[in-house]
Amino acid sequence: MESGFNGNGKKRGRKDTEEYLVNEELKKSGFGDILSSILLLDEEAKQEQHQWVTDSEQEKAFFQANYKENVEEMNGYFDQLQKNYSEMDKLDNSRNKRARKSNLAVATAATVSAGLDNVGPSQSGSGSGQQRRLWVKDRSKDWWEKCDHPDCPDEEFKRAFRMSKATFDMVCHELEPVVMKKNTMLRDAIPVRQRVAVCIWRLATGEPLRMVSKRFGLGISTCHKLVLEVCSAIKNVLMPKFVQWPDENKLKKIKEEFESMTGIPNVGGSMYTTHLPIIAPKVSVAAYFNKKHTERNQKTSYSITLQGAVDQNGVFTDVCIGWPGSMSDDQVLEKSAVYQKRATRGLLKDIWIVGGKSYPLMDWVLVPYAHQNLTWAQHAFNEKIGEIEKVAKEAFARLKGRWSCLQKRTEVKLDELPVVLGACCVLHNICEMRNEEMNPELKFELFDDEVIPDNNLRSMTSVQARDHIAHNLLHHGFGGTGFL
Repeated sequence: MESGFNGNGKKRGRKDTEEYLVNEELKKSGFGDILSSILLLDEEAKQEQHQWVTDSEQEKAFFQANYKENVEEMNGYFDQLQKNYSEMDKLDNSRNKRARKSNLAVATAATVSAGLDNVGPSQSGSGSGQQRRLWVKDRSKDWWEKCDHPDCPDEEFKRAFRMSKATFDMVCHELEPVVMKKNTMLRDAIPVRQRVAVCIWRLATGEPLRMVSKRFGLGISTCHKLVLEVCSAIKNVLMPKFVQWPDENKLKKIKEEFESMTGIPNVGGSMYTTHLPIIAPKVSVAAYFNKKHTERNQKTSYSITLQGAVDQNGVFTDVCIGWPGSMSDDQVLEKSAVYQKRATRGLLKDIWIVGGKSYPLMDWVLVPYAHQNLTWAQHAFNEKIGEIEKVAKEAFARLKGRWSCLQKRTEVKLDELPVVLGACCVLHNICEMRNEEMNPELKFELFDDEVIPDNNLRSMTSVQARDHIAHNLLHHGFGGTGFL
């Protein structure tokens, strides 16, 4: 039984082994087929990618060739088109020139045939007057020609231009190299005297450009252009000559004059800030809003500032123009040239610039006492400081009275206004230096408000110096009796 069982077991073992070997062979053959398929697919993919790259490069080369060909054709087309247009422009220009020449010849012939008896002596001497009638609207210049005539009384001229003929001639002579223009084929240039007169009359009267145009026989836009050109010339040419900080000799004289007048030593000038009304600006409206003027006038008011220091004669030695009306006087002072270019560099030692209560007391700025319950010495000091302040206030009153354009809002743009204001200050100095008396009818009353700054004592040294000056004034007989 055992031997039979063992025989059967061996048979089954050989059979299992054969089946295992057969299965292994089948597995090996299956893996080989799969690997072959994968390699075949990979090769086909490489071939397809290579074919795609080749086709793409061919298409790209084809498109580039077509694009280059199209660009060359378009360039050639536009070159030909530009050439045709140039030829047409030349043809039109030649036709226009021939037409203008023929029209001019016909007009001249018609004028001659009509007779020269109606042509005045000033026009019959040359052909330029006849050509001018062809190109410029005929306007009456009678008023200006009357003012410019040698027989015009000096008082009448001064009433119109706020200065004598001699001063006007001097201004024209100084500005002539800058404002003079040359005649052209179409018209004669406006003479220098008329150019300057247009500007000065506009500044003096503050009349609108429409009235300036009517008085001088010029176009409104021409008058506006002349005003700005001459103001710019005055600011650039005359301001360096007539608005100067005094040198040592002049400063010594100024100190002596103020001390003999008030007893206060080392006063180099009097300072004041005024506001000039403007039309509401398009930008930064709040910066130009003037609260004090709005409350007084009961309507919204905008302004820019004009700050100046003057000598004992009311001549400007320094001006600061154009800062917004919402700024206080002490803020404007810090922006001025006298502060930034002189005070900060230590160039104002042993010099007092006198200002009102709206300025702070500093090492070089002397102001009155602003607190209540003043002593006799402080009252005496304020009285004498007021006399020096009055010099600057009266100078600004003459400035605004003589140049009426400063009294009301003008048509000048905000960015052009500083040039106009600078020209007014220069002309003021010229009139003051040449002793041009102002008509009493032109007297102007200032109404600027003084606002005491929050920090009105900025130097303890200057506080002690002011007290010392006040003590000396009272005990040396300069105090006066206005406070008694």
